[in-house]
Parts: sequence; C-alpha cells; structure tokens
Amino acid sequence: MGRNLQSDERLRPVDLAREHGLSTQAIRNYEEAGILPAAGRTLHGYRTYTSLHAAALRAFLALLPGHGHQTATSIMRAVNEGATDEAFRLIDESHAQLLDDRRTLQAVENALRDLEPITAPDPAARPGPGGTFIGPLAGTLGIRPATLRKWERAGLVRPRRDPLTGYRVYDEAAVRDARLAHQLRRGGYLLEQIAPLIAQVREAGGLKPLEAAMRDWHARLSARGRAMLTGAAELEAYLRKRG
Repeated sequence: MGRNLQSDERLRPVDLAREHGLSTQAIRNYEEAGILPAAGRTLHGYRTYTSLHAAALRAFLALLPGHGHQTATSIMRAVNEGATDEAFRLIDESHAQLLDDRRTLQAVENALRDLEPITAPDPAARPGPGGTFIGPLAGTLGIRPATLRKWERAGLVRPRRDPLTGYRVYDEAAVRDARLAHQLRRGGYLLEQIAPLIAQVREAGGLKPLEAAMRDWHARLSARGRAMLTGAAELEAYLRKRG
C-alpha cells in the first residue's frame, strides 16, 4: 500500500520511487519526459513533489500494461499539457487496436475450424507419399494455380520441387498452409496480414500445437483489456486531482 499523502505534503524523488520500486533517476526521467508535471524546487535547487505527482506516477504505471510505454507516455504528456482531448484520442486508438487484434484472433480461429480434411479422388492429386501437384490443389481449393504461385512468392506456402520434373509438390504442411491462407483471404485479410499468422502455425509445429498459442493469445488480449480498465481508473483519479 502507498502512503496516505496530504495535498500539501512535499515529497522527495526517493519518496515517489520507493513506493513503486523505482530508482530516483527514473522519477527524474519521467518528469523530463512530461509524464509527471514539473517539480517544485527548494531554495537549494532540490526537486520537490506533491501528491499530484504521486497520482500522475500511479496513472502512468497503470497505463503501461494496456497501452505500452510510448502511448502511455504520450497520454500523460497530453494530460499534463492540458490537451485532454488528445489523451482521449490516444486511448481510443489503443482500444481500436485491441478490437482489431480480437477480430484477427477470431478470423484465425474461424479459419482453423473450417479446415476440414481434404479428400482427393483424382490419383494425380497425390503423385507420391505426402504430396500433391499445383493443379489438383488449386482445383480442390477452387482457386487458380496462379494464385498459389502468388502465395508462394509472398511466403504463405512452401512447396518443394520434384527432382525429376521440377514441378511443385505440396506436402501435408504446404497443403495446410494453402488452406489456411485460403480461409483467411476469404475473410478479407491481406497477404501481408496472413504471412505472420502462417509463420505462427509453422513455429508451433502445426495446427494442433497452435491451440495452446490460441489460448495464450486469448489470455493476453483479456489481460490487456483489463489493464486498460485499471489504467483508465487511475487516469480518471489523476484528472480529478488536477481539477
């Protein structure tokens, strides 16, 4: 628990720092960055702070987990400069980004859920163990072979080359990536948005291990949302104190 500060109590940098496990240099840095209002000075030039500075510090530290250092700094600087509308705009942008991240996660989950097993009755679809050519795969997905080649150039799929014919051969992982890309494209996602998602699938080692990543993704988004609520409460307390 922090100290119960009186509005006129003078505080040293160490008093603010100790409450949050910070260094006195960090307090000075926060003031210089505009995160804290300008400190008062003693006759000997030493910085003095008040409960207003303590409230500003609590607001900034509460904003950090939900908004990140750069945005939290910009929010506090705007408030301290009297530009509260700018601070609210920055907060709105963070919430919009969180919503966009939630929609991305939902799109990935929908795409994974729609990946039903493919059956390929055409013998040419499986020329050898674990592989299919570009034509049959494109036909199964309902797209043109040129689309698969475009996805390959964008790094979304990685077919191997048959050593005898030079033809593209899509193994199980490449088929998975093509189908995931197809689902996300149908959801309106751009190639540059899809590439990092498919990279996550590869890094996880497939779709099944990705389930744990999805749960972690959900947890992190929920933690950000809750942190934004906490930050908003501390910022509101600081705004009330500023009057």
